[in-house]
Amino acid sequence: MLSDTITNELQRYAVGPRIRALRLRKKLGLVQLAAHTGLSTAMLSKIERGQMFPTLPTLVRIAMVFGVGLDHFFTADKEKPLVAVVRKKERLRLPSPPGEEPPAYLFESLDYPVADRRMEAFYAEFPAGSPPSPTHRHGSAEFIYVLSGTLWVEVGKEKSKLDAGDAIYFDSSIPHSYRHDSTGACTALVVTTPGALQSSVSLRQPTS
Repeated sequence: MLSDTITNELQRYAVGPRIRALRLRKKLGLVQLAAHTGLSTAMLSKIERGQMFPTLPTLVRIAMVFGVGLDHFFTADKEKPLVAVVRKKERLRLPSPPGEEPPAYLFESLDYPVADRRMEAFYAEFPAGSPPSPTHRHGSAEFIYVLSGTLWVEVGKEKSKLDAGDAIYFDSSIPHSYRHDSTGACTALVVTTPGALQSSVSLRQPTS
């Protein structure tokens, strides 16, 4: 069984309706498409109605019939404005650094459905008693807005104390780290932008 998050993510691509649109454009019936692909009409019908998600080999068969690449089914519609809504219940909560206990912080991506993001936004939580994050650098810029608690941000040799309502913008290609030392949890909104040579990894894969 697929989780609700994965199911919602697959539905976002609307693979079934895209297959149906291609079939109607070619003026093919389900029986004809089944003959060309070697798939059953029942399976094709379920796929088009979104009741079944095709496997990669199945999708390749269908793509070959219509002469399109796999990217046709996963590329955003250029005629529509890009709008991506991320529901709170759909977000995945991940620790950083991964595998360490306790983690320096926990984060949730706020814009993961967008493939070619010009920025990356995260909701971050620094639990009480969490260790400082490893020093790391990435991309070209980072912005942090503290929602609750107190957070220390060290950029190069400069340390800044941020309380709830405070914000900081800095060059994230400079080595930096976070430290939370208040009694309660600290939460923050973090936005990063990729650089020309390095993609943003500050909240996913810290590097020394």
